[in-house]
Amino acid sequence: MISLNNVTVAYGSFTLLDDISFHISESDKIGLVGKNGAGKSTLMKLITGEQSPTSGHIDMPSDVQIGYLPQIMEHHKGRSVINEVMTVFDHIHEMERELERINVQLAERTDYESADYARLIDHLNAINDRLALETGESPRVQAERTLFGLGFKEDELDRPTETFSQGWNMRIELAKVLLAHPDILLLDEPTNHLDIESIEWFEDYLKSYRGSLLLVSHDRKFLDNVTTRTVEILLGHIHDYKVPYSQYVTLRAERIAQQTAAYENQQRMIEKTEDFINRFRYKPTKSNQVQSRIKALEKLDRIEIDETDDAKLHLRFPPAARSGDVVFKGTDLTVGYPQKVVFHDAEIEIKRGEKVALIGRNGEGKTTLMRVIMGELDPISGEAKVGHNVHIGYYAQNQEDILDKNETVYGTLDRIAVGEIRTKLRDLLGAFLFRGEDIDKKVSVLSGGERARLGMAKLMLSSYNVLALDEPTNHMDIRSKDRLKQALQAFDGTLIVVSHDRDFLDGLVDKLYEFRDGKVKEHLGGVSDFLAKRKLESLQELERRLPAEEKAPDVKKVQAQETFQARKTVSKEIRKIQNRVDYLEKEIGKLEKRQAAIEKILSAPGKDDDVMELTREYLENKRSLDAFTEEWSQQMEKLDS
Repeated sequence: MISLNNVTVAYGSFTLLDDISFHISESDKIGLVGKNGAGKSTLMKLITGEQSPTSGHIDMPSDVQIGYLPQIMEHHKGRSVINEVMTVFDHIHEMERELERINVQLAERTDYESADYARLIDHLNAINDRLALETGESPRVQAERTLFGLGFKEDELDRPTETFSQGWNMRIELAKVLLAHPDILLLDEPTNHLDIESIEWFEDYLKSYRGSLLLVSHDRKFLDNVTTRTVEILLGHIHDYKVPYSQYVTLRAERIAQQTAAYENQQRMIEKTEDFINRFRYKPTKSNQVQSRIKALEKLDRIEIDETDDAKLHLRFPPAARSGDVVFKGTDLTVGYPQKVVFHDAEIEIKRGEKVALIGRNGEGKTTLMRVIMGELDPISGEAKVGHNVHIGYYAQNQEDILDKNETVYGTLDRIAVGEIRTKLRDLLGAFLFRGEDIDKKVSVLSGGERARLGMAKLMLSSYNVLALDEPTNHMDIRSKDRLKQALQAFDGTLIVVSHDRDFLDGLVDKLYEFRDGKVKEHLGGVSDFLAKRKLESLQELERRLPAEEKAPDVKKVQAQETFQARKTVSKEIRKIQNRVDYLEKEIGKLEKRQAAIEKILSAPGKDDDVMELTREYLENKRSLDAFTEEWSQQMEKLDS
């Protein structure tokens, strides 16, 4: 359907895309991957015609409809959400008006046998066929279903678009793109502003979408769930794999390993051949063999190893000083602004060593809670207390507003660094992939991913025992996200993170606070457990949101829902207690394992072992172990009763 043929994009002496060729067929679901700045967004602009290649050409049928969602876009103002989305159906209204005009002409004409009359009839039939195809379901119903799936509430549909944030306006544009039913979707990081539940709805939509898809995303799980082919841009070249992302990673590693082994074998053979030639070059009795081997080397098809970009983010957070047992406690917390209460009556407790995710729709209060924790915002009512000896490192979502655009990369750190770390700033920036001339770049020219890395580098300048990270992975490529996740898993302090990236959160956090409809609800366990519990409830709520005209109520289904809700209410407390028991057993197991390890060291300490420090840790762990064990007994008694 779309072919890129020997396409090159160069900026002066720098070549971004070098003589690349590949084909997008009907129904292809392609994940476009590569590091930030590799040329993914440029490739999409080439297909849409927004940018022209330096050389080469792009072929596609003239009637192909492209739906394109860029990273940065213009948002329309002056209409309500639903009216803005309904503009995508303007062509249907135009066809209906054209149909009326043709019917008027046919009623007035009497030249029934003429060629013009026959052409009008054909045109009428063609419009009727198109209308039948595109209006099998009410446009309003289609629009509302899509908006609900993307997270809008019914009472938000009549609000003006300008009263929503940039992220919500991106959802409006995404809804318009989907409702146009194009032949190919070009989506550039569409999940950056979607919450977890909206992402799941979007996944289901793309799985059933019949057109072609070219998707840029840094969400590994999203790529695996919706794509069947992976095209990698690496150092200006294309590598095409007919598999989803995770399988591509495995196949790519196998390909490089096979190439490396074949290359090394060939190099050994070449070395032996050249050694033979050099030893016997001037010996008459070996001249025929020497000439034969020289010719063989000249004809040899030399094996090359694909170029790789092995630059990796190297992250290790400084050791965390011990804080109090309770890092943050919110009691009967109501938070918001003069014009709006964001959430109310919340009970939130974050303990030392916990890794906690704040999840929910945009605008429900996750960032607002971060501001309360940081002391930037006072609650309307209730009490918010930060624990003893808590030192918080805060990564804000809007790095581009916080970083000084006129400062250089090096200067950004140099301005706030104190002490010995100032002598190691170049090493620190190198660990965050800022090398050579990169450190002299102005912040204003950095990509979103580069600004995210620079903001994270600032957190390394002090030893924090609590990290509060608001959407830290937005704009980070997959490898950088993996490195950050590994560093946070190894971090020995407390983590509070706002994120919608399921793959990033999975295996990282052990507790979630869900922000929903003005309330905050605690969920013990990981993100996979949470999603499994929420799946049925989400589907039922989506059904309740759909207009009555679309489907008649199903009495059995309503009864089943009522039964489900009743059982849910009865078992709610039991499930909460069981989740707490599971969490306590997990923590008790960790502590017992560490205590055993310390006991082993103390029984025969080495010269490098700090006996005093180990003893201190042992006693602190014992206090925690006793507290956890006592709470476990209390929770088990509740279950038994």
